[in-house]
Amino acid sequence: MTPASSTSPARIRAERDADREDVHTVHAQAFGGDEVVPRLVEALRAAEAPIGPLSYVATVDDVIVGHVLLSACRLDAPHRLVDVLTLSPLGVLPDHQNRGIGTHLVAHALAAADAHGIPLVFLEGSPDFYGPRGFERADTVGFRPPSLRIPPPAFQVARLRSYEPEMTGTFVYSQTFWDLDCVGLRDG
Repeated sequence: MTPASSTSPARIRAERDADREDVHTVHAQAFGGDEVVPRLVEALRAAEAPIGPLSYVATVDDVIVGHVLLSACRLDAPHRLVDVLTLSPLGVLPDHQNRGIGTHLVAHALAAADAHGIPLVFLEGSPDFYGPRGFERADTVGFRPPSLRIPPPAFQVARLRSYEPEMTGTFVYSQTFWDLDCVGLRDG
């Protein structure tokens, strides 16, 4: 796991309850005004889970400009279920994009997951963005996606220090992702 270098002036810290409105704004703006992602964040915060969620904000001059959330999911491995995390969503205000803030948030999220003893972090996203930040194509290293609607290059994993080679199998999103229809691409 070697995240790309960052020139981000942002500071990363754990999200606080008082940050929720600002985090909502970050995702609404980062995703073009769509409310699906802000609703996903709220639902993941409220869901009961064995791990997390781990939620971090990026601030510039004490203003929240970015957010990343890691939430509990499972790997259906041949011999046991493995608690893993998914990195979703990652958002940065449009005026602050392309400044290394997303890179900084991803690096912080992976370090936090590793510190919690999490073996794997999965996501759906651009291999061009996430590849240099510690992720690799998951289907080529022993993992199956939870949906056929996920393009194979977009299904990615970061293997952390507590990863063991027998941890292979099918990645399973938490029920929240399915309830909000946030898995894979939909036509239209």
